[in-house]
Amino acid sequence: MTEPVQHSPLGIHLLAELYGCPQNKLNDPDWLDRKLVAAANEAGATVVNSSFHHFSPQGVSGVVIIAESHITIHTWPEIGYAALDVFTCGRPELTNCITEKIVAQLKAESVEYNQVERGILSNPALKL
Repeated sequence: MTEPVQHSPLGIHLLAELYGCPQNKLNDPDWLDRKLVAAANEAGATVVNSSFHHFSPQGVSGVVIIAESHITIHTWPEIGYAALDVFTCGRPELTNCITEKIVAQLKAESVEYNQVERGILSNPALKL
């Protein structure tokens, strides 16, 4: 009898499409930096660094590096849209917790999620 194959990802990558967000929040790199860092800290992640850039005339791209991986956001204030990625390794519960905190801060009218398991350990191409 063959042993069952373990299906265990190295990390969980959650992609969130946020629609109907307030334009002023999506266009403020300092506010976004504070809120994403706070979400990571409140969830129990270890923040390493963050960097946010404001585009002209509008829009922000930012990243928060966490010991568990990263959080990124790219915004289009003119249409109230943000693309949020939260990727964590080793502690999959962090992914949803961080995402929920950020979505609540951005007060999105609707959100679509796509979760991806990264680094499936049962893949024979991985050299364990």
